[in-house]
Amino acid sequence: MRRFLTIILAIFIITKVMVMASVKLPQPEKIVLKNGLTVYFLKNPELPLVSFRILIPGAGTAFEPAGYDGLASLTASLLLKGTATMTAEEIAEALDFMGSRLSISDSEEYASVSGECLSEHLPRLFQITAECLTQPTFKEDEYQKELARKIDSLKAIKDNPGAALRQYFRKAYFGDHPFGQLSSGTESSLKKINLEEIKKFFRTRYRPDVAIMAVVGDLDREALIKILNQTIEKWARPETPPLPTVIPPLPAPKGKKLILVDKPDATQSYFALGAPGYPIGDRITTRASLMNTLWGGRFTSWLNTELRIKRGLTYGASSSFQSWKAGGLFMASSYTRNDKIGEMLEITFDLLKKAREKGFTAEETESARNYLLGQFPQTLETNGAKASAYLRLIYYGLGLDYYDRYLQEISSTKPEDLKSATRLLPDRDFVLVVVGKAEEARKQLSRFGQFQEKKITDPDF
Repeated sequence: MRRFLTIILAIFIITKVMVMASVKLPQPEKIVLKNGLTVYFLKNPELPLVSFRILIPGAGTAFEPAGYDGLASLTASLLLKGTATMTAEEIAEALDFMGSRLSISDSEEYASVSGECLSEHLPRLFQITAECLTQPTFKEDEYQKELARKIDSLKAIKDNPGAALRQYFRKAYFGDHPFGQLSSGTESSLKKINLEEIKKFFRTRYRPDVAIMAVVGDLDREALIKILNQTIEKWARPETPPLPTVIPPLPAPKGKKLILVDKPDATQSYFALGAPGYPIGDRITTRASLMNTLWGGRFTSWLNTELRIKRGLTYGASSSFQSWKAGGLFMASSYTRNDKIGEMLEITFDLLKKAREKGFTAEETESARNYLLGQFPQTLETNGAKASAYLRLIYYGLGLDYYDRYLQEISSTKPEDLKSATRLLPDRDFVLVVVGKAEEARKQLSRFGQFQEKKITDPDF
């Protein structure tokens, strides 16, 4: 029996090592174009496909003027709605003909360009991308269409308490901080945004000398450089210096901030509970990842098991950490019938207290380790995933060996290490937002403190 157990243990260790080795991120080549754009390239001849990503720091929502929520999003979407030589329809038709994909989007810290195609179509896809970044027309009719979509989307958000919750929570948690700017826009902000504001944001924030690019796929370095020189390198570097891209530290709640948003026709109440997390690359990352996996990060977590499987209060409950350069956020959320929201929150706070006071067992820790190690390899399987990973590691200064170190730390983390991460779980200082029928939820919520009430029909969030 002892020999059998020894063999099983050896197989387990070897398997874990093989898994970790299989996700090692290959070293890319670095290419710097004349316009200042830095490109990271990895040849992958397994399939005749190429993926690329461009990250443009300073072009995200955190860099919009205060009160101009949605400006970064409108700018990004309009870049694909017409160039000096192509209309929006012609761009869409060209991409469809090639079976290619091209998108431009915004996040808090940066804007992103993402593309995939067959290797043979890369020159044309790069040509279209370069035109979108250098010769956007920002036509009035396309602007009006995008603005109308934004306004319709806001109406849809207000009709959906789950979607509305995310917007109300973000405004409640971040307030006047740049991260309080909503990509969706607000009723007030969309009335202020015009084409001149969009053009100004594009001119000052989209520039190649601060951007980084990753290309992964089936082509040679020489072929890539030739295509880049004919296309992306035409994205001119402005003569003016780049604007600052430093974001202030994220706010930290002091005491309880409680908000109830009344949606009289809601049959269910949704909650979001948030507290400070940690900045990206922080030493607590692996411990926090394992701890959150057990508490609310997977289907069999404490939170989902208690609220869904045992009590039948909801179809889903989860928690997560999100990290940026300026800090991080822990958030737990779920939903239930209006008359059960008090019970749901009581259980949630009890589970938070249990984790802070008792931590997790060795068996639970081992389960979380195996779960994360098993889930990780697929996150780097595709060309696009590799390209995104390169940009993430480079932008945040994590080092290209970050994932190797992360997995090594996951493998060696002990239960007592997880206990130290439970300090990140909300205790006395947090933001709690509930969206539901106030008439049914109000009395239940009173046990948690005095809630500020809002009406979902009021403008903005």
